[in-house]
Amino acid sequence: MEDPDKKTEVVLLACGSFNPITNMHLRLFELAKDYLHETGKYKVIKGIISPVGDAYKKKGLISANHRVTMAKLATENLDWVEVDDWESSQSEWLETLKVLRYHHQKLLSPDTTNSLQSVTPLTKPGRKRKQEPHRHNPIKKKNQSPDVKSVPEVKLLCGSDVLESFGIPNLWKSEDIAEIVENHGLVCISRAGNSVQKFIYESDILWRHKNNIHLVEEWITNDISSTKIRRALRRGQSIRYLVPDVVQAYIEKNNLYSPESEDRNAGVVLAPLQKHASDSKN
Repeated sequence: MEDPDKKTEVVLLACGSFNPITNMHLRLFELAKDYLHETGKYKVIKGIISPVGDAYKKKGLISANHRVTMAKLATENLDWVEVDDWESSQSEWLETLKVLRYHHQKLLSPDTTNSLQSVTPLTKPGRKRKQEPHRHNPIKKKNQSPDVKSVPEVKLLCGSDVLESFGIPNLWKSEDIAEIVENHGLVCISRAGNSVQKFIYESDILWRHKNNIHLVEEWITNDISSTKIRRALRRGQSIRYLVPDVVQAYIEKNNLYSPESEDRNAGVVLAPLQKHASDSKN
């Protein structure tokens, strides 16, 4: 039988707009947790929702303050999923890799201050060995002998659309993709029959680290999306049972989504496209 003490602890991190958060966003955590537990190798100890900051400049993106508040309302009765506003509070847009690094560093040093200076690259840990309980070992350089996995792994939780967005020019840096899949890992929720495996096969970076990409098939199909929620709201249609009731009440109270809000950032180039296109010219 599998020794429970030898299971790797995992924190699931979901980054995105959450504009607004939906029942499907919450469902992703349950699907990922079930899958990882069924492998017998992992123990999910926490889920984190990290809404993107306003500087992302996505069309129709409402204030981070509202998006964070709705996410907190949606998770207030959950015992293992929480909302973190560090990313959303930054004045500049942050690459997802930096957010992963931040949360890993926070596990290493719980007193981590809200500073980008503390966000350092993660060196891939080695195989697990016995160690003293509650002992946190420093990150080792690759040429040093591997240490025990005393700190939980922070894995990026996403849908297949995020994984496939790796192929969009200038949206992601190739070195960031490599570090995400090699040092952290992905848990990707995809619908049955989706072509995600083909996408991984066609990418040398993803194929090289395919064992650290966990594909979870969503057999009970759910096509809820924030985009469709906003469209329904603009048309005066009901969104009940698509988002948590407290989120629906908050949206109605603050009259958050309208044709005017959907035009926000219209014509503005998305922050990562601006940054990476600029970097490639330099």
